[in-house]
Order: sequence, then C-alpha cells, then structure tokens
Amino acid sequence: GSDKTRELAEMSGYDGKNISSSQDTFDYVIVGAGSAGCVLANRLSADPSVRVLLLEAGPPDTLDTIRVPALWTGLIGSEVDWDYRLEPQPHYAGSDLYPRGKTLGGSSAINAMIYIRGHRTDFDGWSEKGCSGWDYDAVLPYFVKAESNSRLEAPFHGKEGPLHVEDMLFTHELSQSCISSAVEWGLPFNDDFNGPGQIGV
Repeated sequence: GSDKTRELAEMSGYDGKNISSSQDTFDYVIVGAGSAGCVLANRLSADPSVRVLLLEAGPPDTLDTIRVPALWTGLIGSEVDWDYRLEPQPHYAGSDLYPRGKTLGGSSAINAMIYIRGHRTDFDGWSEKGCSGWDYDAVLPYFVKAESNSRLEAPFHGKEGPLHVEDMLFTHELSQSCISSAVEWGLPFNDDFNGPGQIGV
C-alpha cells in the first residue's frame, strides 16, 4: 500500500520535492517510485557513499481515494492514473481500462491494496521473446528477497525484505460468504494467488 512505499521512499532519502538543481549528480537514477523502485532506492541508498535519485512523474500520494481502499474506483482515470487503454484484441470483449499508478507507490497506490506479481506465463513469455533473465524462475528470488510477508513463506514468499505484505486485518462476513459460495459452486480455494497458481477464489 501507499504507506509502505512512502516509508521505503523516505528511507531512501526521497522527500516528495522536485529536484531543481542541474548541479546535482547521482550514482543511480531510478524512474518510477512504485514498490520495486522504492525497494531498489532503499537498497542502493543503504551505502552512504552512493547518491540515488528516485523520480516519480505523478503528484504526491495524499488523495483520500488512495488512503481509503474502498474508494479505489475513484482513482481510475484520475490524476494519479496514467489512464492507459488496451488495444483491441480478438476474442476479448471486456473493458479496455488498464490502470497504472502515477504517484508515490505507483500502481500499488491505486490497486485496492492487493499485492500481486503477475502470472508465471507472463514472465516466461517475455523471456521467450528475447528478454533473457526475465523468466519466472529468474525473477522469483528477487520477489522473495524484496518481501516481508506476515503469513506466507518460502519458496514463494520472503520474511526479511523491506516490502511489507500482510492479510487484511478485518474481513467482513459477507466477503467470507462470497468466497464460501464460490467454492461451493466449484471454484478451487486459493490461499495464495502469488504462489504456485493464480486460478481460484
């Protein structure tokens, strides 16, 4: 969520202000203050001899719609969303919306506080198309190293990283009923959609 990425960014020296002096020099420039950018900035700036610039295109992450997860739909198409659209695709009749965050926290700030990495086949597909080193098995150790999960463990989750991930502290009984109904209907129960598979409820 946004509070966690703000904490990481502040640990890396980001103060939410623009860099205006052309005299400043940096050892590393990180473009994008989403979860990954903030983790990377935090790690690099742990060396006091290194200067790190963390750039974010959007405004500060102070909107109520970011701070209150139930209001997340108000973020789509807002000033903190890049407002990307999917290109027309055969056999797809769904929405063309492709929300991507443009604020401190990046897409993590606008996704209703869901931590999700993407499907194994996405990474493997990128690798097969020439992005060597981006296959799922190659990137999984970095996801694990970045994460501090309050419940889940190896091989898919870490316990000592700077990116804190935890279950919701409160779940309404209607949410539990919805999940139970879906399982009764025939969908598999999936306790970890960042684990071996994403299909299920």
